Amino acid sequence: MVTLSRKPPAPALLASVMRVADVLHSVRTRLAALTGAVPTIVAFPGYGSTGWVRVLARVVLTSTSDNDTKGTVRGWQAFTTVPVRHSRVEVQIGDVIHQVRADGGGLVDVVLDSDLAPGWHTVVLRSPDTAPAEARIQVIDPDATFGIVSDIDDTVMVTALPRPLLALWNTLVLSERARTPTPGMAVLLDRVVARHPGAPILYLSTGAWNVAPALTRFLARNLYPDGVLLLTDWGPTRQHWFRSGPDHKHKNLARLAQEFPGMRWLLVGDDGQHDPDIYAEFARTHAAQTAAIAIRQLSAGEAILAGGRTFEDSAKSGHGAVTWVSAPDGAGLAQQLKVHGIL
Repeated sequence: MVTLSRKPPAPALLASVMRVADVLHSVRTRLAALTGAVPTIVAFPGYGSTGWVRVLARVVLTSTSDNDTKGTVRGWQAFTTVPVRHSRVEVQIGDVIHQVRADGGGLVDVVLDSDLAPGWHTVVLRSPDTAPAEARIQVIDPDATFGIVSDIDDTVMVTALPRPLLALWNTLVLSERARTPTPGMAVLLDRVVARHPGAPILYLSTGAWNVAPALTRFLARNLYPDGVLLLTDWGPTRQHWFRSGPDHKHKNLARLAQEFPGMRWLLVGDDGQHDPDIYAEFARTHAAQTAAIAIRQLSAGEAILAGGRTFEDSAKSGHGAVTWVSAPDGAGLAQQLKVHGIL
C-alpha cells in the first residue's frame, strides 16, 4: 500500500496551490451558473443529546436536471456539484431559528442548542435562493450506554478502496447499484441494534461528502440500520497536500468519547486499512468506553486488491483487556460477539 507523506509542504508553494484551487473554484462556479445550476442544500442525518444537536449538510450548485435523486447515478456525477462557500444557512429546530455559515467546502457542521426529546427528529435548513431541506437528527438518550461505530469501505461495502485504479473506478464510474454489500454485515449490525434498543450507529468513513447521498441509498437498499454518516473532504488544506483519513477517524472517535462519556462503543472495521491500529489506540486511551472491537478479515484476493492486510496481531497486543473478535464475514463476527455477550 502506498503511503502519502504528511510532511507539511513549503508554505509559499502550498499558498500558490491554494490560490490556483480558488481560481478553479471560481471558474467552476461561473460555468455551473451558465448551465443553469442552482444553489441546493443537501442535508445529512445528524445526532445529539438532550440539550444539543450536531447538524450536518452541504450547500452546493447542482443542475436542475441532475438525476442524483433517482438512485441510478454513476459515481462521477456526485463530483460535478460545486460547493457554495461560506453561505449563510438558517437551521430551524422546533420554533427556534439559528443562523450559521457553511465552511469553504460548503459544509455545515455545527453543534446547536436544542430541547428535543430522545428519538429521531426533523430540522429544517434554509439558505438564500435555495429550497428548504430537512435533516433527520437522532437525539440519543442521556442514559444510553451502548453505541456502534462502523467503517464503510470493505467493512459494510466491498470496494478494495486503497488500490488507486480500482478506487477511481468504484468512486467515479461504477453505478451505486453495482456495489456489493459485505456478506452478513447488515444482519450483524441489525442484530446488535435490536439487542441494544436506542443504540446509535455512526458510519465513520474516509469517503468524501460528495458520495453521502449514494452511500445513504446503498445502506438503505441493503437493509443496514438507519444511522449517521461521518465523512470528510478531499483535497489539500492550508497545512497539508492531502487530508489524513486516520486523523479523521481518530478525531471523530475522540469527539464521540467526549460527547458521550457514559457510552461504550462497539467498533467495527476491517484489516485492509488502518482500522485495527485506530481502534486499538482508542481502546488503550478509552478502555472504559470500548465495548468490543470487531474486525472483518479480507479474503486473500481482497487483501491483494487493497494493497495488503494490516498485521492485526500488532494492534491486538496493545489494546488491553477489551474484547477483540475477527472473522471474514458478519456471521462469523456475530457468533463471536454472542459468546462475549454483545449479541
